[in-house]
Amino acid sequence: MKDSVIIFKALADKSRLRILNSLMEAPKYVELLSERLELSPSTISFHLKKLEDAGLVKGNKEQYYVVYSLNKDTLNTNLLDLVVFKEGIRAAEEEREEAYRRKVIENFFKYGKLISIPVQQKKRRIVLEEIAKAFEKGVEYKEREVNIIIADFNDDFCTIRREFISEKIFERNNGIYKRIL
Repeated sequence: MKDSVIIFKALADKSRLRILNSLMEAPKYVELLSERLELSPSTISFHLKKLEDAGLVKGNKEQYYVVYSLNKDTLNTNLLDLVVFKEGIRAAEEEREEAYRRKVIENFFKYGKLISIPVQQKKRRIVLEEIAKAFEKGVEYKEREVNIIIADFNDDFCTIRREFISEKIFERNNGIYKRIL
């Protein structure tokens, strides 16, 4: 993923795209690129360094000059290959998300009781999902049964019950509640 970010940053500059277009015709050295693109040699060198770091161009020393050419291996990379997460990255991301989830539950629950309903939507959603585990998925509950189960976690069962509906964790039909998530 780090390489993808470097490539996208390198391509996100008009001057660098102009350099790449010029190099499509034939390999060139800094002074020739400078002349053709009407940019100073130091500006061309700066941009070439970024393109080289991204693996988009490569430089070969020929006598006194470094001649730059396109790195076709990198340029022929499929865009999907650059944006799709690899399994290791995805696993690390899921691990961070689970650690965050555990921390939120740890901070808002003491001895199985909800201390307070989080204000932040993401944390509130985690808390609601945790309470929803006390209900079986697909089973129909009367409002009174829902209130009793929620009351085991927090006395404000009305707010939590409403949040279940608004967050689409439960659906309500004629006073009957059913966990859908």
